[in-house]
Amino acid sequence: MREAFVCRERWGAALRRVGQEAGWLDAGTGTCCRTRTPEPASERIPFNKPFIAGKELYYIAQAVTLGNIGGDGHYTQECCRLLEERFGIEKVLLTPSCTAALEMTAMLCALEPDDEVIMPSYTFVSTANAFVREGARPVFVDIRSDTLNIDPDGIEAAITPRTRAIVPVHYAGVGCDMDRIMDIADRHGLLVIEDAAQGVNASYRGRALGSIGQLGTFSFHETKNYISGEGGAICINDPALIDRAEVIRDKGTNRSRFLRGQVDKYTWVDVGSSYVPSEICSAFLYAQLEMMDEISEARRRAFERYADGLRSYADDGRISMPHVPAECGSNFHLFYVILPGAKERDGLIRHLGNHGITAVFHYVPLHTSPKGRSFGCVAGSLPRTEDLSRRLVRLPLFRDVSEESQDRVIAAVGEFLESM
Repeated sequence: MREAFVCRERWGAALRRVGQEAGWLDAGTGTCCRTRTPEPASERIPFNKPFIAGKELYYIAQAVTLGNIGGDGHYTQECCRLLEERFGIEKVLLTPSCTAALEMTAMLCALEPDDEVIMPSYTFVSTANAFVREGARPVFVDIRSDTLNIDPDGIEAAITPRTRAIVPVHYAGVGCDMDRIMDIADRHGLLVIEDAAQGVNASYRGRALGSIGQLGTFSFHETKNYISGEGGAICINDPALIDRAEVIRDKGTNRSRFLRGQVDKYTWVDVGSSYVPSEICSAFLYAQLEMMDEISEARRRAFERYADGLRSYADDGRISMPHVPAECGSNFHLFYVILPGAKERDGLIRHLGNHGITAVFHYVPLHTSPKGRSFGCVAGSLPRTEDLSRRLVRLPLFRDVSEESQDRVIAAVGEFLESM
């Protein structure tokens, strides 16, 4: 016990030195510095900058001291408990990435070759890959023009006798029309898997995204609101799926039941893979989740500063900005502007780059990609997906973006729009 105490003391002292030298721990109080020195006007503004909450290295040191850093240790369990209680989810299991969580959901669907899964084309490749790996065919449908979320009318039209599931993707932390989607799924006997990679701590009609469908997924990639470098979680809202999810996650074994004392040994019982994250990543994540409200509030202020600064250009029709329906609670993951055309989109990105500002477009629609075209599974035409994806620019938005930086971005965007 004495050796463990000394070990913790040494770790603590070393981490305090690291934090003070890096500038995110106050040398006098040892607490996380909440203010940041404004960036010099000449400094390049990145699109994203990972936020350090302040206790990440301390919790990592604690995890090492406690042992069991391979996975499912103290911090993994605490993160899962926090997410379950906070969001009203029956069971949360951390995974090494949101991609891994999506792959688990696909396995839980018990798909057969040529089964169909409906999803938007305007999404990251992992959404489709997870189901393709199980032999299913992605069926791409169009998005709404206001939220860029999947269009429920397109879902209804795309259903065939081979349809097994619907995967709504909550774009930019704004919820899809889950009432209509769940109604469609119930009427046709389909599973709903929420891709809430961008939707952690966002809501639809007071319910957390990821807690509405039978299954959901989160991302804690360094580009998201709450991070562990790489990381994710599967949200299981149907209790009947929990046992198999635990088996799939732990290489197809019943190890979870063994650790709970429910069986006297564990063995291979199903198909699975290694979907348990390192305890080091979970310890890092726990420090972020503790500050969920503070991080969300900072992002809200930054989001609204952009909206206020650019509103006149939206009012006169030169750009469109994000729309958050009244029934949705955003987590302010992205701020984007939509330009009149692809030429203007590319021009704005170049203009911002020339002013030391990194801005980027987003997804190339999956149905237009080489692999996506090979499936040929497009439910009619997707005009809004093809049009809006060519015109969207994402502006720098992260926890520590300064007002000075945002004012530079707003001024540069305005200068470009005035010259159009």
